[in-house]
Amino acid sequence: MMSKKHNFVRVRFAPSPTGPLHLGGIRTALYNYLFAKKHGGSFVLRIEDTDRKRFVPNSESYIMETLKWCKIEPDEGAGYGGIHFPYHQSQRGDIYRLYISKLLEKGHAYYAFDTDKELDIKRKEYQNRGFTFSYNASIRMDMNNSLTMTKKKLYTKLNSGSSYVIRFKIPHGEKLKMEDMIRGDIVVNTDSLDDKILLKSNGIATYHLANTIDDYLMKITHVIRGEEWLPSMSLHLLLYRAFGWNTPIFAHLPLILREDGKGKLSKRNVDNFLDFPIFPLQWKVPETNTIIPGYRELGYFPEAFVNMLALLGWNPGIPGEIFSLQELINLFSLKKITKSGVYFNIKKANWFNKQYLKEKKGEIFSYLSIELRKRSISYEIDDLYKIIHLTIDRLHFVHEIWEHSFYFFISPSSYESSLFNQICHQNIIDQLEDCKKSLSNISQFTSVNLRLLFQKYNKKNRYKMMQIFRLALVGTLKGTDLFMILEILGKEKSIQRIDKLMKKIREKI
Repeated sequence: MMSKKHNFVRVRFAPSPTGPLHLGGIRTALYNYLFAKKHGGSFVLRIEDTDRKRFVPNSESYIMETLKWCKIEPDEGAGYGGIHFPYHQSQRGDIYRLYISKLLEKGHAYYAFDTDKELDIKRKEYQNRGFTFSYNASIRMDMNNSLTMTKKKLYTKLNSGSSYVIRFKIPHGEKLKMEDMIRGDIVVNTDSLDDKILLKSNGIATYHLANTIDDYLMKITHVIRGEEWLPSMSLHLLLYRAFGWNTPIFAHLPLILREDGKGKLSKRNVDNFLDFPIFPLQWKVPETNTIIPGYRELGYFPEAFVNMLALLGWNPGIPGEIFSLQELINLFSLKKITKSGVYFNIKKANWFNKQYLKEKKGEIFSYLSIELRKRSISYEIDDLYKIIHLTIDRLHFVHEIWEHSFYFFISPSSYESSLFNQICHQNIIDQLEDCKKSLSNISQFTSVNLRLLFQKYNKKNRYKMMQIFRLALVGTLKGTDLFMILEILGKEKSIQRIDKLMKKIREKI
């Protein structure tokens, strides 16, 4: 076994191009990136594409674009270059065949010629006896493999072109001790393991073989990956040992779970991708051309997304939740990652975006300016900044600014019926006429002076008149501070909107 000291940290993110990255995948990439940068090491991108049947077009470009959007780009790897090329497993077949020959020579692997029919017969036989069939140490000597035949017969088989796979020979009766940086010490009885296939009948290496060889040749010091790979850790350690190599340090990350308790957050376990967005970027499903929105398209800032993601299973150990990427790097530690699954909360994700939005007033200004130009609405720059200042606490996303500010630019075309029907009588018109005169006489049309105007009413009537004014200005009882709305609209537009409401009331009565 290896020494746990490394002169230079090297980690890798090794996704398969079988579809879009989801939250769990990009979090794995993020933690690898943070760990590498914290220790002055290298972050490597490797594409594990040996399973060509599951290959999905555009998956690899999606991976690259996601890492770039999150600002966690690799130091080397697929699309980035490096001395350990090629970084696609599909291009490394000769390397895998060279190393599997070493396992065969040392007796750590063997040829298996069992046909699908023969394996099915064995499975049914075990099933009828109430057992589960496993191709392991207890059964391998009863199967059609090189362990049960002479060298001459093996030679004949291989030269005849018979189909075969190469299996790993799991040691019998051993208690394998393993160490995980997150989960601590783990012990596995090797008799519970089956002789995994290392080379498929089509001559392509399986993930287990390719992954182990690549990690060694690319000098990976720490394997930081999802919890779903924890059951494979024993096989990978045994492969390292069989080759006579030092092993990397392992750390298996917890699952990201749905907040409603209905299992893990995954593309197979989500019905509505707006309620539970799981993709960082938009994805177009090849079979149906269905567009599934990602965090970027939903309006999240990459900084907010990364900040949120970093805290899904990791605790920095200090107060606060808002951290820049550099702060995350400085604070990151694998020892502070939780063992148990962590629940995803979309409201919390929105909260993170809201915190970063407060520093993005320039982007909000640009978005609002574009919306106004689309509608050919003129505006004063100073007014736009006032409006943004008034509404920003109501926003989670830049695109929400129009929803919360449109009434500053467009006079209501209709009125909230619940209040409008209550005020349709002559007395209200008289009160509004009186208010109009008072508004006309205000020399400085400021929120302070306008607030004083309403002091002449008692508390009950003051509240009612403020509601009526809001209805006139906005059309509903929603909106920001009433007196700031009046100030920004100005005297002329405010009186015009009051006249418009009075006309509607007269039509009603």
